[in-house]
Amino acid sequence: MDTQNQSLRILYPGNCEPLKAAFHGVALGLAAIMGAYNLAAWLRRRQSHLAVNATIYIAAALWEQRHVAHHLYPCLPQPAVPSVEAPAPPASEEVPSAKAA
Repeated sequence: MDTQNQSLRILYPGNCEPLKAAFHGVALGLAAIMGAYNLAAWLRRRQSHLAVNATIYIAAALWEQRHVAHHLYPCLPQPAVPSVEAPAPPASEEVPSAKAA
């Protein structure tokens, strides 16, 4: 059996999107908790590394939120696209032109 031609379905777009969203959701939750802890610790102790950690974890939480939304979007029901009709041709009546005074 040739293992080079085998691959996991999860690696391709459009497959297993809820599972991918769940993994990113776990990462989002963890990053948010770690960001909140580091922010609270920084507010209490004012150590610069805690501020850096809080900033990194909060940024990671925002990043993961975008990933969750990206993977859940294909799972949402898509609205039906209305058919676009060609506009009616203009009436044969001519518009009177304004004369300069």
